[in-house]
This record gives sequence, C-alpha cells and structure tokens, in this order.
Amino acid sequence: MTWDLSFITEEDFTKHVQDTIEKYGDKLKSFDVQRFNKNIIDPVKLIFDKTVYQADWKETISNEIFRQRDKSNNNDIGYFHQRIFQYIDKCHVPDNGTEGGWDVIYKNPEGIILPDGSCVHTVYVEMKNKHNTMNSSAAGKTFIKMQNQLLKDDDCACFLVEAIAKKSQNIKWETTVDGQRVGHKLIRRVSIDKFYELVTGQEDAFFKLCMVLPTVIQKVVDNNGNNLVPHDTVYDELRLAASNVEDKDMIMEIAIFMLGFSTYNGFSKLAKQ
Repeated sequence: MTWDLSFITEEDFTKHVQDTIEKYGDKLKSFDVQRFNKNIIDPVKLIFDKTVYQADWKETISNEIFRQRDKSNNNDIGYFHQRIFQYIDKCHVPDNGTEGGWDVIYKNPEGIILPDGSCVHTVYVEMKNKHNTMNSSAAGKTFIKMQNQLLKDDDCACFLVEAIAKKSQNIKWETTVDGQRVGHKLIRRVSIDKFYELVTGQEDAFFKLCMVLPTVIQKVVDNNGNNLVPHDTVYDELRLAASNVEDKDMIMEIAIFMLGFSTYNGFSKLAKQ
C-alpha cells in the first residue's frame, strides 16, 4: 500500500488504530451464557426478532451479542476521532478535564481564516460523534462554555466538530439558551471533513484517511492474531442446557425463555428437570 497521507505518518496512524482497538478492552472478550445474560435477556423480544426477521438462532444470538458489545463502543470511536489530532501539526489534545476541558486545541501563528473572512489564531474544539447526541440542555451548556472562552480570548474561535454531521458544513452555530435563540460568528458547527481541511490545508484529507482506514485496521487485527477474535459459546451452551426438552423443535425457544423466566410459574418446573 502506498501511503498517501501527508499530514500523518503511516507509523503514527497504525499506532493510533492499535490504541483505539485496545480501548475496546473487555468487549473483545468472548461471550458465554453468563455474560450474555448478565443484565437478563428479554426472551419474548428475542423470539419476535428471530421470527419476524426470518433469522436462525445462531444469527439471532450473534446479533444480540453484537448489540451488547456495540452499546459501549461509541466512546472508543470518540477516542479515535479525538486523539488522532495529537499527531497532526499545530493541533494539541489536552488530557481529559484539563485546559478547559477542550477536546482539541488548534493554534496557527500564521492565522486561521474562517468562512466569513474572520482571522483568529486559535480554535478550541468540542467534539461529538454524532449531530444528535446533545439534548437542548447540553447544547446550551456547551454554547455558554464557548461564549466564556471568547470573553477570555478575543483571538479565537470555538468549534462544535461532529464526526457524523447532517452534511458537510462550517457554519455559525445557533442554539437555544434560556429560551432565547443565540448565535455568534466565532462559535461554529463544523463537520469533521471541514475541520480536517482547516488543520491540514487539504480539502480531501478526511476522505483520504477513510480510504486507508480499512486496510490499516485489518493489518492491526492480523498482526494481533487470535487475541482480537472472540470465540463466543452462547449458542452451543444454550442448546446443551435445553437438550433434555422433549419437543426437539422447541429446544432453543425453551433455552431462551429460561434465560429470563427460570423462576416464573411453569418455567421453574423445567429448571428442576
């Protein structure tokens, strides 16, 4: 693979992908029945899902395991989007909770030109994975934080950078604070491609990063061998647990019901068999 990213080295990018995968931590561990049912599965939902989506039990259980793993993965991907800027020139990623709690700080002594022609020398960034992850209260608090930063530093702008924005944009951010619609030209809502363009000077920088990402992730996974490949045993354990069920067509259904209903009337008798 020819390395086509001038704003980050292949070595640094590979290390960052490796660090992001390591953040998955416990989510890479294999699932057995005990872990699968840690928060008690809803058997009725699983049976509806399996039947309505015309899936088999292996697929249904695999999907549920994926859902459980996926619930906490957004923070790990947030780490990827934020921490990569530590490798990009003129960007700084503060430790969590320090330096005002900003996710990224971009300083350019030559000046940073905004779409309306304004010129500042520092951009303070609050980064979000997706455009709809803040409720109105959180949005209001973030806007006030940015207002306060402008009061302390009149040579800066503040960006709300969204990895998954509604569209590519770098616009004045308008939101509601205490029931009033507010906005400021130096407080901006920016899609991540536009932020990459600003800090690298390359219009398609984020596109190029995305184009090499699958290959680098695969390389990191391959280099780690089976250490990153979970070996889930839930399906086999459930079949074994219900192997004494007389109606062989109901083996998996009974096993799923027992995950949530083993102490309920009727089901408790099956549990004792």
